[in-house]
Amino acid sequence: MRRSLAELRSEWRTGHLMVLLPLGLIVLISVTDILISPDIHLGPLLVVAPAITPSFAGARLTALVGALAVVAQILIAQFHGGLLTPNHQAQIGALALVTVLIVAFCRVRERHGRELTQVRTVSDAVQGVLMRPLPEHAGPLRIATRYLAADDEANVGGDLYAAVRTGSATRLLIGDVRGKGLAAVGDAAALLGAFRELAHRHEDPARLADALEASYQRHLAEIADAGQDVRENFATALVLDLPDGHPVIRLADCGHPPPLLLTPGGGAHLLPLPRSGPPLGMGDLAPVERRTEEFAFPPGSTLLLYTDGVTEARDRDAVFYPLPARAAQLTPAASPRDLLDRLRRDLLAHVGGRLPDDAALVAVGREA
Repeated sequence: MRRSLAELRSEWRTGHLMVLLPLGLIVLISVTDILISPDIHLGPLLVVAPAITPSFAGARLTALVGALAVVAQILIAQFHGGLLTPNHQAQIGALALVTVLIVAFCRVRERHGRELTQVRTVSDAVQGVLMRPLPEHAGPLRIATRYLAADDEANVGGDLYAAVRTGSATRLLIGDVRGKGLAAVGDAAALLGAFRELAHRHEDPARLADALEASYQRHLAEIADAGQDVRENFATALVLDLPDGHPVIRLADCGHPPPLLLTPGGGAHLLPLPRSGPPLGMGDLAPVERRTEEFAFPPGSTLLLYTDGVTEARDRDAVFYPLPARAAQLTPAASPRDLLDRLRRDLLAHVGGRLPDDAALVAVGREA
């Protein structure tokens, strides 16, 4: 009982101003019905009061408003013929029944709301375990990330990124798992776990990518033995090594979109990757020897990594998001974090507020 009263007080504090609207309607309808001709019946309009209350309150406050509406209907009946008239009995019974139905709807809505909150809590926890926050500073590098989920109910998907410090270098992974449903989450977890372990064993990004391929193939074989269809399970990825003492980018490409290098003068250049390796998980279908490519990473520049959820986002006219052009305009941002904040706002404005696919962004700035 104490808990119910506490919850009712909480609802009252939350919607104490809005609740004046249904209460005012009850008073207005009741007084008007009593004062006007007995041949005009406004009592049925009292159902509006409990009907609008769920828009700002819970089941208990809705039940209270509904009870007050029933009391008002009884009061009106006393002034217009008494409670024993069939018309008033029907009106009172109908109002009470509608109130019960509205309160029942409120309870179902509240239960679903609690379940959704639990799902989001679990989703956030899984997201935090899978993709640990990257360090803001790693040697001479400043790092920022943004994950944009296409689904409001969950923040877990197939896009992934990770960073590992290996003494005098930072190794990065960004990828996009192409599995379906929960399989994508499991594949992403397997790939991230393998990267965090193998990044300490392989200095060359191409050899690290080969090791990830072997680990990912073992993972797919295990889930295939369990009866899961893995024919569409593969992952595009970029594996990067950024040495502290040398302003260069060393990377191996596994079928992923090329990185974008932003220079202090406002330039935006997609790194030319002359030989792209196959996505992880497809090495048996298209055996290609992966190579490590090396590019200059001048101090003061920013490396932008992304998944195809960014570049394949379309506006109402089906125009793809022009990432290089937009990023070049935003290059004067003070930090990688500011750059990604501006890119996020610009991207959402381009698509009208909602992405059709998950997207991940990683910005790495090299201090001057």
